[in-house]
Amino acid sequence: MDEKPGDVQTIEELSAYLKIPKLTLYKLVREGKVPRQKIGRHWRFRKEAIDRWLEETHGDTTNRQDSRFGRTEGAPEGRGHPHRLSTSISSCLAGCWT
Repeated sequence: MDEKPGDVQTIEELSAYLKIPKLTLYKLVREGKVPRQKIGRHWRFRKEAIDRWLEETHGDTTNRQDSRFGRTEGAPEGRGHPHRLSTSISSCLAGCWT
């Protein structure tokens, strides 16, 4: 596979990519819930591994019950919690909040 320098992300870049706070990402890293590599004192993330992880662990989330908000994911916006994250990320983080 041809990898480009942009295929490896820092914690800041991955935080922006996933649209989650850095502190939340650090928690996921600490708990071993996200694919990562430590180089010296720095965490690095391969975008390909992150995309595969999202697909494998939080793949098709349409019409799955989101128990935190008492609604079915994929339902029209405006119902449920007003600050709801995107389906993939909210499913990913559900394990962190329980």
